[in-house]
Amino acid sequence: MYLQYVNTNEVVIIGGGLAGLTAAIDLAQRRKQVLVIEKNTYPHHKVCGEYVSNEVRPYLKKLGLDIGKLTSVDISTLQLGTYTGKTAQVALPLGGFGVSRYTLDDKLYQLAQQNGVEFLFESVQDIAFTQNRFILSLSKREIMANVVIGAFGKRSNMDKRLNRPFIAKKSAWLAVKCHYSDFDFPDHLVSLQTFPGGYGGLSKTENGTINFCYLAKYADFKKWGTIEEFQRKVLAKNPILDHFFETATPVFEKPLSIAQVSFDKKQVVENHVLMCGDTAGLIHPLCGNGMAMAIHSAKMAAKYVSLYLEMEEFTRDAMEKAYRKVWTSEFKKRLRLGRMLQSLMLHTNWFDFVLATVASSEKMLKGVISGTHGKPILQ
Repeated sequence: MYLQYVNTNEVVIIGGGLAGLTAAIDLAQRRKQVLVIEKNTYPHHKVCGEYVSNEVRPYLKKLGLDIGKLTSVDISTLQLGTYTGKTAQVALPLGGFGVSRYTLDDKLYQLAQQNGVEFLFESVQDIAFTQNRFILSLSKREIMANVVIGAFGKRSNMDKRLNRPFIAKKSAWLAVKCHYSDFDFPDHLVSLQTFPGGYGGLSKTENGTINFCYLAKYADFKKWGTIEEFQRKVLAKNPILDHFFETATPVFEKPLSIAQVSFDKKQVVENHVLMCGDTAGLIHPLCGNGMAMAIHSAKMAAKYVSLYLEMEEFTRDAMEKAYRKVWTSEFKKRLRLGRMLQSLMLHTNWFDFVLATVASSEKMLKGVISGTHGKPILQ
């Protein structure tokens, strides 16, 4: 038998990553009662690139998080490279900043607590929608909610519970992340490098370590058996990555990894749950960056959830349609361009040719970058 909360929560957010925490803070500042259910306590590392576009900087400051006090790593330049050694560099139109998920998520968690957000560190076992409310089943209790936001990441048991189509398909991608020290890497640079069958990004974090996060085809990876062997035999074919691995010292005891990373299209609303961040659609690392897009999607969700809770005439159907429409308008083109760029980077001969072409035209390269980034969020 389940223990039950007597009262129905206004908003329950499943997942306390960037999207979940940002939505929680925004809603709490709109005087909404918010409960976040997250399976891991803070702080903790996550498999993620750790360059964030400045498009979200004004919005985070409005919520109470001053990035200037969090990190001094201001990133202004993008480097693109193929494993044959060709590179091109261009100034980023908006620029960005480098910060680890370990630090950023923890600061957002503290800010959420300061704004009255409640937290439960458990896993949701099941979810049902009946009589215009949700019932969430946990290990020893049931929780009721008027609105549920799904921010549970790239792949979760919740995807199975909601019968999301993509979860039944095997994905070709594996993601790996590790922090490194003892390497002279410029603060202002984010470097995107390819290797046979994949690509990865290098950037500085707030404490001086270098984050390297890469995507690889699992079929290629399993031929070598271990992450270390795969890096020696495959990633090191790129001369820049070869020099990095020869010189840098891993900070983690072992790299973090996640398998079955799916880039299939996902529904933004499933069974009346509003999806945010990677839960709404896994963002290609070439799309500007997933961290900024996750934060932006949370802002959108918070706005329409708030309207639904405040205005009787703004129905649940209206809330879902409005969120779906604005999410599609903001991200669809960026995701499409990201998929195209990913396909291009995985074909070395073509990518060599394109780099040789666009490297001589800064305007052309900036145009491609602008197409994968959003505008500053001012409200």
